[in-house]
Amino acid sequence: MSDFEIQNLTLDALRATYQSGATTPAQLIKTLRAQAESQQDYNAWITLLSEEQLDGYLKYLDGKSLEDLPLYGVPFAIKDNIDLAGVETTAACPDFAYIPEQSAFVVDLLLRAGAIPLGKTNLDQFATGLVGVRSPYGEGKNVFNRDYLSGGSSAGSAIATALGQVSFALGTDTAGSGRVPAAFNNLIGHKPTKGLISNTGVVPACKSLDCVSIFSLQANDAAYLLDIMAQYDEADCFARPNRYDNIARYFNGQVAADFKFGVPKQLDFQGDPETQSLYQQAISELTELGGEAVELDFEPFLNAAKLLYEGPWVAERWWATQMVEPESMLDVIATIIKGAEGATAAQAFDAQYQLQALKKQCDALLANVDFVVTPTTPTVYTRMQLQDQPIQLNSVLGTYTNFMNLLDYSATAVPMGWLSSGVAWGVTLFADAFKDILLLNYSAALQQSLAQQQSLTLGATGHPFKLSETLAPAVSDAIQVAVCGAHLAGQPLNWQLTERGASLVAKTHSAPCYQLFALPDGKRPAMVRNEQQGDAIEVEVWQLPKTAFGSFVAGIPAPLGIGKVELADGSFVPGFICEHDGIAGAKDVSEFKGWRGWLANR
Repeated sequence: MSDFEIQNLTLDALRATYQSGATTPAQLIKTLRAQAESQQDYNAWITLLSEEQLDGYLKYLDGKSLEDLPLYGVPFAIKDNIDLAGVETTAACPDFAYIPEQSAFVVDLLLRAGAIPLGKTNLDQFATGLVGVRSPYGEGKNVFNRDYLSGGSSAGSAIATALGQVSFALGTDTAGSGRVPAAFNNLIGHKPTKGLISNTGVVPACKSLDCVSIFSLQANDAAYLLDIMAQYDEADCFARPNRYDNIARYFNGQVAADFKFGVPKQLDFQGDPETQSLYQQAISELTELGGEAVELDFEPFLNAAKLLYEGPWVAERWWATQMVEPESMLDVIATIIKGAEGATAAQAFDAQYQLQALKKQCDALLANVDFVVTPTTPTVYTRMQLQDQPIQLNSVLGTYTNFMNLLDYSATAVPMGWLSSGVAWGVTLFADAFKDILLLNYSAALQQSLAQQQSLTLGATGHPFKLSETLAPAVSDAIQVAVCGAHLAGQPLNWQLTERGASLVAKTHSAPCYQLFALPDGKRPAMVRNEQQGDAIEVEVWQLPKTAFGSFVAGIPAPLGIGKVELADGSFVPGFICEHDGIAGAKDVSEFKGWRGWLANR
């Protein structure tokens, strides 16, 4: 690969290296730059920063320490459709190139956190492609077998991370560009919830769908980085604030008890038995972790995927490149964008209506499981195979990725192993919006399970995979709350929990020493402890972030309040109680064993 000793650049390993004094950021960055130059034949980079440019970023670290900056001296790469102040942004089109005065919002966050940009990486031109070869700056090459596709469009970002030139890299993901190259190069590729990471300073592909994505060597790094990057940007019209429970302190690399995961009934591996075998291994590993596989009709998801390029969304790509003459584009890119010709406003609305109908179907299916697991791609192709069918084979690679942003889901690509070609391959876990940390938890658990049976490595570095516990501690600041009435799942006030990031922990009963009353308004129950006449009452236990607990309690009207409720297992948790005089005029409904039972028989 190169004459350089490949560093372990995971965030925890790098931090330990700095703490030991084995190297300094300046020494490391100089070494990594030289390594990147020696590995230029992979075509990862469009622009490597000069030593003089790098010195400017290193000077920011003067007088600061690991305790001051969360990403102190961490090297990273930036896909070259994302702005870095003073450095040319090309989007892999020389005639389009410009030099921005300001860095992209997300890049600025990383710089202020102490990260050091090594340069700008290669991509499929205008981020249009899942292959990594559509660039005048050279075809991206797979880090395990150069005859094969690196995946795209964020080819260079994946290559640089997998080779151990950077700790992590920024990509973009509109149709799968942050997941396909992760799968082929043995990386975690996280496509966050739309709007969670700012797109200010990002050259748009489809502006309403674009996401900045994260390539990392392991899932906990992605969780830690997401916290730094997911800051609300007022200037981004598509920005959305994060949820209480979607932050790194809820990352612990563990899975919930008795979880359910969706498995598509219809699967296409293009006749590739090796990818099919690795997919089945993923199902087996998740089952071993305690999961239950639930078959899903996948047709609505696949129909949504077709809308991305067969529908009017391709007109967004035309909008983003309308200032560029077709002659300045690669032929395949010009051909794809030309597909927008003749699209009408009526067709655009018709497609929106189709998508909304499909989303309702898909959301209903997703509601039955914690997440869905699919192949990231059906198979893997050589660069030569692609030459004969550049558009058709690219479309095959997007089979399980194209629908994700259209349906507003979050997704994580997870490596599963290697094919006989030597190329890596993996699966994708996806769930609803704002389930990023949940997905990274399951991704980490899946990797950990695999690591116990086979030798997993970090990218192509040769360093063994080992889940870190130092940067993303387990949850320690959540409060469990027992609810018995209108806050139960599916009941009218349950939103007061879910909007605060609460998650359901258990469906259970109280200890057999409570009475349940229907208050005079008929809308609320009151649970009162009574050792002599009590019964076991249906309750649910929800986990609520401490930061949201106060506002939740403040919204509870008299005569109800929060006290300690004893559960069937003898434990006590905070839960709804009633003031002593609050049950005056109330109806004792304990015989129905719970609020749902009372409502059903009222």
